[in-house]
Amino acid sequence: MREVDVLIVGGGNAALCAAIEARRAGASVLLLEAAPQDFRGGNSRHTRNVRQMHIGNDNFLVDDYTEEEFYKDLLGVTGGETDETLARLTIRSSEDLGTWMKTAGVRWQPPLRGTLQLSRTNAFFLGGGKALLNAYYRTAEKLGVVCEYDSPVEEIELDGDRIASVYSHGETGEEVRSKAIVVASGGFEANLDWMAEYWGEAAHNFAIRGTPYNLGRPLRCLLDAGARAIGNPKEFHAVAVDARGPQFDGGIVTRLDSVPLGIVVNKFGQRFYDEGEDFWPKRYATWGGLIARQPDQIAYSIVDAKVMDEFIPSLYPPIRADSIREIAGVFGLEPEVLETTVSEFNEAVVEGDFDLTKLDDCGTKDITPPKSHWAQKIETAPFFAYPLRPGITFTYRGVAVDEQARVQAEAGGALTGVFAAGEVMAGSILGRGYLAGFGMTIGAVFGRIAGREAAKHALG
Repeated sequence: MREVDVLIVGGGNAALCAAIEARRAGASVLLLEAAPQDFRGGNSRHTRNVRQMHIGNDNFLVDDYTEEEFYKDLLGVTGGETDETLARLTIRSSEDLGTWMKTAGVRWQPPLRGTLQLSRTNAFFLGGGKALLNAYYRTAEKLGVVCEYDSPVEEIELDGDRIASVYSHGETGEEVRSKAIVVASGGFEANLDWMAEYWGEAAHNFAIRGTPYNLGRPLRCLLDAGARAIGNPKEFHAVAVDARGPQFDGGIVTRLDSVPLGIVVNKFGQRFYDEGEDFWPKRYATWGGLIARQPDQIAYSIVDAKVMDEFIPSLYPPIRADSIREIAGVFGLEPEVLETTVSEFNEAVVEGDFDLTKLDDCGTKDITPPKSHWAQKIETAPFFAYPLRPGITFTYRGVAVDEQARVQAEAGGALTGVFAAGEVMAGSILGRGYLAGFGMTIGAVFGRIAGREAAKHALG
C-alpha cells in the first residue's frame, strides 16, 4: 500500500491541470492514467483549441469576447440547461487560461484555415492536443508529479477524511491511500454496454471519437458511493463523423464540416433538419445526436463542386459523382427519391449574398425542414458526398460539483476530500449541446480549481 496527499484519476487536460496545481501548492501527487503511455491523455489528444473569454487581442485571438456574449452563446446551445453559477465561474476563469497554460509549456498558433468563425473566440494550441499534453506531462514531471500508466482505477472507497483507491496495475492490484482525490477520468462513452442501457442496440452503431479507455468505472464508483448524479444519461457531445472511420479513437480527422454547405439526408433520401441553423461552431455538436436518432444511425452529406474548398475535409476522400442519381447508387438510396429531395431543395433556395462569416440571407422558403443560411442550389457537377455516423465525444451523465469542485452527495453536502473535473462533471454546465472548445475550457478551469482545493484539503 502507498500513501499520497492527492491522487489524480485520469490523464487528460483536466487531470493534468489538477496535478500541476496540486503539486505547485505543495502536495505530493500521484496521477493514474488508464491508457498506455503512447495513448495517454484521453480525449484531449484529439483537441485543437480552447474557448476563452478575453478583452482585446491575446494569443492570436482578436477583438473582444466578453462574459455576457460567451454566456449567451452557451445558452444558445444548451437551451438554458446549465448551472448559471458554475457556467459563469467557468467563463470568468477562462480569461487567464492563455497565460496559465504558457506557464505549463503550451504555445499558441493562429486559427487553422477552414475553422469557421473561431478567430475571436478560440485559441489554438501549437501542435494540437498531443503537443499540449506533452507540455503538461513535462511540466508535471519536473514538478515532481508521479505519473503511472496502464493503471485503471477499479474501486474507490471512502473512509472518513481519507480515501482508499484500489486500481489494477497489470495483473495485480495495488491500494493507494490519499488524503484527497480528484476524479478527472472522463465519461462512459466507450462502454457500449452502458450506453446501450439508454440507447439499446443503436449504441453499437455509434463511433467513439476519442479514447477507448473511457469506460466510466471511476464515475460508477462515485455514484455507488453516494455522489449526486447530474446530466441526462441519454445526452452526449456528439458530432457527425465519416462513417468509414474506426469505431474508436478516430479523433478530429474523421469529423465532417460539410453540413452547412449542402444538404443532409437519411437512409430514405430525405432531409431531416436545418443544415444552416446557426454558425457551425455552435451547431456542429447538434448533428451527432440528430443522426443518432435517424434509422440505423446513418446519414449522408451532399455538396457540389463550388463549395469543396470551403471546409476542412475528412481524412477519407468524398464520394465523387457526375449526377445525384449516381450518388444514390453508391449508398444504396432510392435514386428517384434523392433526385426529388435535391430538386425540391433547389426550387426552395432564395438566392442572396453567400457569406460564411455571417448569418447570411441565403435561405429557403416553403420547404420543411428549412435551411436558414448558406443555402445554395446543388447543381454544379461534379457532386460530392460523405456517409455520416454519430461520433460520440463524451457523455453528459456525471457527478454534481460546487464552486470548489467538491463532489456533491445525494444526501446533501459534499463528499469529504473528493473532487472532480472535466467531462465527469461537465453535465452541470452542458445539459445538452456544445460550443467548440468549451470542453477544454471546463476541464482546464475545474482542473485547476480541483487541484488547488484538493491540496488545501490534504495539507490541512
